[in-house]
Amino acid sequence: MDVLKKVPVREQDAKVRGANFEEVCLGYNKEEAMEEAARCINCKNAQCIKGCPVAINIPGFIEQVKEGNMEAAYRVISESSALPAVCGRVCPQESQCEGKCIRGIKGEPVSIGKLERFVADWARENEIKPEGAREKKNKKVAVIGSGPAGLTCAGDLARMGYDVTIFEALHEAGGVLVYGIPEFRLPKEDVVLKEIENVKSLGVTIETNVVVGKSVTIDELMEEEGFDAVFIGSGAGLPKFMGIPGEQSNGVFSANEYLTRSNLMKAFREDSDTPIMKGKEIAVVGGGNVAMDAARTALRLGAKVHIVYRRSEEELPARVEEVHHAKEEGIIFDLLTNPVEILADENGWVCGMKCIRMELGEPDASGRRRPVEVPGSEFVMDVDMVIMSLGTSPNPLISSTTAGLETNRWKCIVADEEHGKTTKEGVYAGGDAVTGAATVILAMGAGKAAAQGIDEYLSR
Repeated sequence: MDVLKKVPVREQDAKVRGANFEEVCLGYNKEEAMEEAARCINCKNAQCIKGCPVAINIPGFIEQVKEGNMEAAYRVISESSALPAVCGRVCPQESQCEGKCIRGIKGEPVSIGKLERFVADWARENEIKPEGAREKKNKKVAVIGSGPAGLTCAGDLARMGYDVTIFEALHEAGGVLVYGIPEFRLPKEDVVLKEIENVKSLGVTIETNVVVGKSVTIDELMEEEGFDAVFIGSGAGLPKFMGIPGEQSNGVFSANEYLTRSNLMKAFREDSDTPIMKGKEIAVVGGGNVAMDAARTALRLGAKVHIVYRRSEEELPARVEEVHHAKEEGIIFDLLTNPVEILADENGWVCGMKCIRMELGEPDASGRRRPVEVPGSEFVMDVDMVIMSLGTSPNPLISSTTAGLETNRWKCIVADEEHGKTTKEGVYAGGDAVTGAATVILAMGAGKAAAQGIDEYLSR
């Protein structure tokens, strides 16, 4: 065994998976997991824990995997994480736990994410559940949103003994885990729904089809329904557009709508009642994980797909693994390219996209080199559909219907970084509703911190 290299992970062949929605990565088996776990040197001052937003005892669970004690490994992980099977699949480990791994200085870091996934999957297959509260507290907490922030906050509070109810606006729980991330990256029935069942097994109640701000307000939850505290984890589901000419043409979609139709409404299935447009040649504008998800979904629906991004590959915000998989599957990357107009035919349908070439200039406020237009480099991309994946912002419905809840100029809820305390007494917030669109694990970290803050508040 070469301790400097990770144990390879089995994957579907790129030519095969490009035509199906089955999971790309097949994960480790027990022998592979134990072999990979043996690469961990069990650091005394484990930097990997510092790189984890939910502070999993990573050396602790890996040591148990190394010894073949999978249930014990799961118990270690579930002390800190409510969604290990999710995190093992979608977390950007390369920039978090694995990015801090000492083993990675002279070789490849330990494959922490794949080990977490293996342990969580083993626990699910063997019907191992997380442990609940030993004592109940006579206090109620409302959690708004059943995405990663809400599920984490609810799970932690339930383990502390609180009576927790999650209110979800959609007809199915899971938030971005069910409507945003495709099946081939995150299976819904075998992974997401089972993780949600684990949270419910702790005593958490989930009420769907409740639009807080319309069905009921936060003030009503606290003043009329007797909730002692509220956590807002409603995410950021309001898509952004470029504001260029032709953007209102038929055949222009936000990545949010496109992925929601496919993932939550199962529009990719032949027996689905939800329609989804299947273009022949599609441009996905953006370079983040959501853009990769939209592009890879469109490919599986039969289209030739372009990723159009105004910076270079080095600046792509998507995970390296997602870019690698997209390239393997045949996605075309049109980098240093920026749309300036969407062209439409006489019936208002997309028939092309006018673009301009870019080059990188001086760094902007984010530290990335600012893209500038190359004069005279305009050209028309022959596409019949455009998907805009430019980020999202929080829907202002909750903040606009809640007295005393302050927001900033981006309509994000103002909350302190330590515990998510807002400007309204007893109300906490975290995840994309506070930060704008970010990662699943950062939302989970915010939910975890808020649960601690709520516990301190209600214990006074």
